[in-house]
Amino acid sequence: MGRVKRTFIPNQFYHVVCRGNRRDPLFRNTTDFQAFLHILQQLHEKYPFEIASYCLMTNHFHLQIRSEEVPLSKIMSLMNKRYANYYNTKYRITGHVFEKRFYDKLIDDKEGMLEVSRYIHLNPVAARMVKQPEYYPWSSYYLYRYPQSIPPSFLNVNRLLDYYEGSMGEKREKYCGSLSSQ
Repeated sequence: MGRVKRTFIPNQFYHVVCRGNRRDPLFRNTTDFQAFLHILQQLHEKYPFEIASYCLMTNHFHLQIRSEEVPLSKIMSLMNKRYANYYNTKYRITGHVFEKRFYDKLIDDKEGMLEVSRYIHLNPVAARMVKQPEYYPWSSYYLYRYPQSIPPSFLNVNRLLDYYEGSMGEKREKYCGSLSSQ
C-alpha cells in the first residue's frame, strides 16, 4: 500500500517535526547544528521558503515553515537527504538517519501561529535542558529576544511580531513576555 499524498497549501504555515531514527541523536555537537542551519540556508537560496520559528533539539527538530511555490514535501525531502548524507559521512554509518517521513500540521490562524511558536521556543525548557528559552542556542528565540541579532535570510521574525501592537521593541517584549507567562 502506498503512502497518502500530502496536501500542500501554498503560502500557508505548517508545524513540521522530524525525529532521529530510533530517537537517536540527530545532532551530536555544535558542528552538526551548524551544518543543519547551513543546509537550511543553502536550500532557501534555491527554493525560497519562510520560517517563523525553529528549534533544533538533540534528537528532533521543529520548524514553523511555509513556501509559496515549492511543496513542503520537496523542501523537506532535500533538507533531510542532505543532512542524512552529511551525518552518515561524518559518523561513518549507513542507513536511516530519520525515523520516518516528517510530521506536519497546517496552522490556519493567528492563535495557531503564536501557539506553535511558543511551543517550539519552549521545547528546550519543557525538556529541562535550560531554565529559560534564551539560554538555548539552537532555537530562533534569541532572534526575537535580542534585537541586535541578525536573523538568517530564511527566518522572518516580523511574521510573529506583527501580531502585536506598538514599536518593534514593544512587539518583541510582548512576544517574549507571552512565553514567560506560559
